[in-house]
Amino acid sequence: MDPRHTDDPDASADPAARPGLFFVLDGLDGCGKSTQATRLAEGLRAAGRDVLHTREPGGTVLGERVRALLLDPGLGDLAPMAEVFLYQASRAQLVEEVIRPALARGTIVVCERWHYATTAYQGAYEGVGRGAGEEALRLSSELATAGVEPDRAVLLDMPSVVSDKRVGEDRDRLESRGDAYRRRVGQRFREVFAARPTVCRRVDAEGSIEEVAARIWEVVRDLLD
Repeated sequence: MDPRHTDDPDASADPAARPGLFFVLDGLDGCGKSTQATRLAEGLRAAGRDVLHTREPGGTVLGERVRALLLDPGLGDLAPMAEVFLYQASRAQLVEEVIRPALARGTIVVCERWHYATTAYQGAYEGVGRGAGEEALRLSSELATAGVEPDRAVLLDMPSVVSDKRVGEDRDRLESRGDAYRRRVGQRFREVFAARPTVCRRVDAEGSIEEVAARIWEVVRDLLD
């Protein structure tokens, strides 16, 4: 059995028993995920580790095409579950084509976003993230990830008004939604991460690039040691 397959969303098998390590950085748009994922990957390589830096949606030919579709402002509104299934299709391909093979050969995978983002963003829609919708999000994520969960997931947390300013004026389809939606997404992220204390850590994303990078290193270094 794959040592990463578990029915417990807060469980993480002994890292020493795993060929590779899986790190996830997530949070609101504008929180610095790409910058910090790059810094983390560079720091790990400097420490002599084999590292793969990827993102979702994306990371594969299919994933990048899904990403372009999802972020296209001209696409307009999608049925909430149609949007969920597009994200999950990209995620499933990334797991099968990129993440699982990399972990099997002992690589450290650094990924921008994971299923936490689906729960936060699509879960923030009225009528999707509660009740039966919550169960649909959970089950679709389980199918897409096939049990592959991170060793450490880091929430780059900041107020929605700060992330909104960082995004700027040139916005994609998701970034164009209002502040009330972004506040709900931020709260959903905090709820999701608080429910998984073994794997998930919250990091203050305000401050210089160097300050935030140091905070991230502090919450992953125990797995490297």
